[in-house]
Amino acid sequence: MPLRLAPEDRKLLIAAASILVLLMGAAILVVPAGDAAINAPTTYSTASPGAKAAYLLLREGGYEVERWEQSPLELPQPQGSTLVLASPITLPNSEERAKLRQFVAAGGHLIATGALAATLLPHNEATWNPLGGGARSQYRALTPSLFSRLAPEITMVPETTWPVKSSAISLYGADDKVVAIQYLYGKGQIIWWAGATPLTNAGLREPGNLEFLLACTGDRQNTRVLWDEYFHGYRRSLSGTLAHTQVGWMFAQLGVLLIFVLMTFSRRSGPVRALAEQTRLSPLEFVETLGGVYQHAGAGAVCVEVYCQRFRYWLICRLGVAANTAIPDLERLVAERWHFQDPEFASALRRCESARAQSDLPPKEALRLVQQLHGFAVRLHLYPAVKQEKH
Repeated sequence: MPLRLAPEDRKLLIAAASILVLLMGAAILVVPAGDAAINAPTTYSTASPGAKAAYLLLREGGYEVERWEQSPLELPQPQGSTLVLASPITLPNSEERAKLRQFVAAGGHLIATGALAATLLPHNEATWNPLGGGARSQYRALTPSLFSRLAPEITMVPETTWPVKSSAISLYGADDKVVAIQYLYGKGQIIWWAGATPLTNAGLREPGNLEFLLACTGDRQNTRVLWDEYFHGYRRSLSGTLAHTQVGWMFAQLGVLLIFVLMTFSRRSGPVRALAEQTRLSPLEFVETLGGVYQHAGAGAVCVEVYCQRFRYWLICRLGVAANTAIPDLERLVAERWHFQDPEFASALRRCESARAQSDLPPKEALRLVQQLHGFAVRLHLYPAVKQEKH
């Protein structure tokens, strides 16, 4: 059946195709690949949140530094190697998570930044802030060390914070907030920052940040720096290449054009049918359907995150405190105001905060965490829905 278009449709398609060709040409010839609008501290980005300046500075300073675009399962020998996990945007699977810990335990050196990277550490006490990072501030050294000698103060925009009372060594912070820590794990060591500001293009020139980065990296004569790009999405595969080049955008625009062509043809030649009546599911059927969708997608962590946010929202509303109140403070306020003391209360909140960032969270573990929070909500009479369910 030949494709027949009205003159108006033909003119519209010709104009759209002409604009599309011009946009593709401009994307290829004008926009450099390194200036992609990305907020992650990747070494390919020259934007303010990027980390290309730090990467080039280490190379010119004599460090053996390279971009690591392979899975952690292929990491080299850990002795003399430093792996930089600068605010990853994707999570590893269980095998990759275990390999990262083996890398450090066998003598590797890990520099991890951000809230998501904290969930990958063997020992994690970071407190997630649901309202996002704070303002750029200066933080003083808390412990005499090589870091404090080279950089008495650093500047950072923290995504999260670490508690003061911890088994880790507090490096930098202010008041009751710790934004950089260090601890040993096996034969290696881990340095965690609350944000990637000291190694970004904009933050590298702040006082103390460059010295702090060099102190964390180690001796340039005996250190091989592996700057992770795998968890930024840059992977040595065809799909990873297309996702971070203009070729991927070209195919996406061609797909949009094809959709418009099909819509134009179907609008003229498609069959005329009555709209199907939408059925109204009962509340229980809706819950079962939604649960089946989450189960099929393996999104147990999403369920934990939704319920944990609801629990925290009603808890801070009832207590009348700030949304970013730390878990120890919430436990103290609940005990003082409501005379409620349970040693599992704070630990349950911490497990939920950590579990909702695990993409491979087992369904049984997700159900157990949600049921545990629900039990605390019933005991605290936290919100009206729980009171009704109790009767």
